[in-house]
Amino acid sequence: MPRVVVDVMPKPEILDPQGKAVLGALPRLGFTGVTEVRQGKRFELEIPEVTDDALAQIEKLAETFLANTVIENYVVRVEEPAQETAK
Repeated sequence: MPRVVVDVMPKPEILDPQGKAVLGALPRLGFTGVTEVRQGKRFELEIPEVTDDALAQIEKLAETFLANTVIENYVVRVEEPAQETAK
């Protein structure tokens, strides 16, 4: 079944205390070289068929319910099925 993903992130000018907390913990955990962390949300919606109408509905859902557009940006995209790899 097709999957549509809505990624929601704080706008660049909005403080991100969760991202700052993660950034502060990274060196203590041995991870270096990361200069910024922003934390957001990811919504995965499975739909029967990808159509212009379905994507328009999801766009409206993202704008009115999934994201607070005063402080967050969002992106709606269709996710390609993952290719299985042999291990």
